[in-house]
Amino acid sequence: MSKKRALGRGLDAILSSPDTDITSSDISGNYVVGAVAELELSKIETNPFQPRSEFEELALEELAISIKKQGIIQPITVRKLGFDKYQLISGERRFRASKKAGLTTIAAYIRVANDEQMLEMALVENIQRENLNSIEIGISYQRLIDECQITQEELSKRVGKNRSTITNYIRLLKLPAEVQLALRSNQISMGHARALINIDNIGSQLKILEKIIEQGLSVREVEKLVKELLNPLAKLNEKTPTESTPAMVEYSNRISQILGRDIQLKPGKEGKGKILIDFDSEEELRNLMLIISGEDA
Repeated sequence: MSKKRALGRGLDAILSSPDTDITSSDISGNYVVGAVAELELSKIETNPFQPRSEFEELALEELAISIKKQGIIQPITVRKLGFDKYQLISGERRFRASKKAGLTTIAAYIRVANDEQMLEMALVENIQRENLNSIEIGISYQRLIDECQITQEELSKRVGKNRSTITNYIRLLKLPAEVQLALRSNQISMGHARALINIDNIGSQLKILEKIIEQGLSVREVEKLVKELLNPLAKLNEKTPTESTPAMVEYSNRISQILGRDIQLKPGKEGKGKILIDFDSEEELRNLMLIISGEDA
């Protein structure tokens, strides 16, 4: 009985190539590289290049319960290190949750990659598929640029993102540690952080950060604070609202009667101003539109 061939077409060349981590064909094990196999969890080590630094415990528990019921729907990806020895490229949440679920094996794609290829695959897949926070995404982009020696333009093509998007994430890494921590813990949004980037003074950044957290400031309110800080004269040059004239009050009251609801009159200078109309539902907005257009509700 002839010996069962474990290698696929062209695999001998891959295994003997100095560009891969596998250097001889006697470590192929039972599986062909590129195939999907059921591997023992104990024979897979985690990826040292994993960009995600935090895994929410509750989310892992929920995924573990799902895996118990449904199994692994999407295989993880590993690279071959030696005979029946593998290293995780992507899918660490599924890997961890499978352990929690009490599984001993997991479905996996088997690949061959050198460290640079492995790093790129892990970072790109995680950026595109995992729910990384903004700081982790920025770190991932920066590592791809630094360790794979590519430009932002090349990176934008590889990950399918606009160059400006990549630049915005990388700029977050210049923020003080306190701001980055607030962003990672969802105390502030990326919009808040992007507004703070425009301030050079760390003390001022931290003061506004404190206001955001304590007062629940919106992104627009923070942008206004930053604008005033950078250009103190801007606030002084703002148009000061004038008092409502008797005619304005009369007209607004008549409009309120026609619409059947209270409105807010905000007068400006030179007879200009705004009228604000609140509504409680889409149906109410539709009725307001019909009244304004003169159609039957």
